[in-house]
Order: sequence, then C-alpha cells, then structure tokens
Amino acid sequence: MKIGERFCLQKLKKWAKSLKHYLFALYLAYHHKDVPFLAKTIIVIVVSYALSPIDLIPDFIPIIGYLDDFILLPLAILLAIKLVPEEIWEECKTKAHQSTLKSLPRSKTAALVVIFIWVVVAALVYKLFF
Repeated sequence: MKIGERFCLQKLKKWAKSLKHYLFALYLAYHHKDVPFLAKTIIVIVVSYALSPIDLIPDFIPIIGYLDDFILLPLAILLAIKLVPEEIWEECKTKAHQSTLKSLPRSKTAALVVIFIWVVVAALVYKLFF
C-alpha cells in the first residue's frame, strides 16, 4: 500500500468515526426536551436512514450508488445539526464523545421503510411501462 493510499484510508476511518459520534449526538439531541419538533423529526429520519442496513440507492449501482453515503447522508446530518439549538448540540456532542459506544445499532424500521419505497417505485414503474 502506497503512502497516499494509507493516508486516504486513515482520513476515511477518521471521517467514519466522527460520523458515528455525530449520529450518537443527534440521537441524544432527539431525547432532549428543548429540541424543536421539526429538528426531532429530521433527526429521526436521518438517524434511522443512517442506521438502516439498506441504502435508498444500492451501492452496486456504479458511481451514484455511493451518492447517498458520501453526499446525501453528510448533508442530511448537517441539516439536522443546524436545526438543533447550539448550546444543546454542544452538550450532546460532548456526551457523545465521552461515551464508550462501540457500534451503532441497525434500524429495522428504517430498513422496512426503504423496502417499502422500493416496492412502491417498482409498482409505479411496472404500471407505467407494462
């Protein structure tokens, strides 16, 4: 492995670890009583999708398969963070970094929602073309 590849891999690992802490901080923010309803709604959607074992855009589709992982999900996380009041976000972020969370759980509910969306899309495509 070349030095540049190793550096890139280390940056990806660091990014993934920070993403995990942000998701846990958002989870904590969701349970905070002073977070607005809209922020809680966006947090539920973002965290559920992030923890879903199924992607909205499957990774085996060339190039756009990773679009949700590397562009849409970080943007959605950023939106959710911006909706949380700053002092609450700092508190939740600190708690998340102090936590010894090893891995985030998978969301079966989010997986079912993604499956449902794909079934609806498949049914619409079938109805339009057949």
